[in-house]
Amino acid sequence: MTGNSQTPDYELAETIELTTAEQVRAIADPLRTTILGLLHERAATVTELATAVKRPKSTVAHHVKVLTDAGILRVVRTRKVRAIEERFYGRAARAFYVGLGRQGGNLGEDFNDFEVAAEESRTAYDDGQLRSFIRHARIPEERAAEFWHGVHDLILSFDKLPRSGDTTYGFTVGLYPITDYPTLPPAPDEV
Repeated sequence: MTGNSQTPDYELAETIELTTAEQVRAIADPLRTTILGLLHERAATVTELATAVKRPKSTVAHHVKVLTDAGILRVVRTRKVRAIEERFYGRAARAFYVGLGRQGGNLGEDFNDFEVAAEESRTAYDDGQLRSFIRHARIPEERAAEFWHGVHDLILSFDKLPRSGDTTYGFTVGLYPITDYPTLPPAPDEV
């Protein structure tokens, strides 16, 4: 990594709301999420990305094009290499989130961060290295939104950590309503 303390090594927006099915489908592919993760460290060429993920350059170029067409990646700089312009791609934002006011129709059944996280974390679970919690709280929607803003800040701080060390860690969060969760009857003094 360069001596630049900024992670990644290019300017990007803090967050972008994904509002179309095309955008959500673009980030739903495991290889594309890996590419997005790599670009948290620094901008990279298709060749560098292909080397990192051990996939053919043509395959990676296709996935980079899908992400670029969806506005999730962009060319952040170029350089000339023997009369050919080499493009370095970077993320359009540090964090992406699926907007609650989805405008693009059906998001498709292939979008599930928790399914990806479950697959990625299987080895850590088997090795006794998975750290996770699940909690339930009966709260009003306004409090859920307030809590989610705090989680969002935590995600941004995780994204800004300088890249170093030998191990990559996944971090998955979610907040969802449960319509059929059991509820105690009112306490006797509330009746």
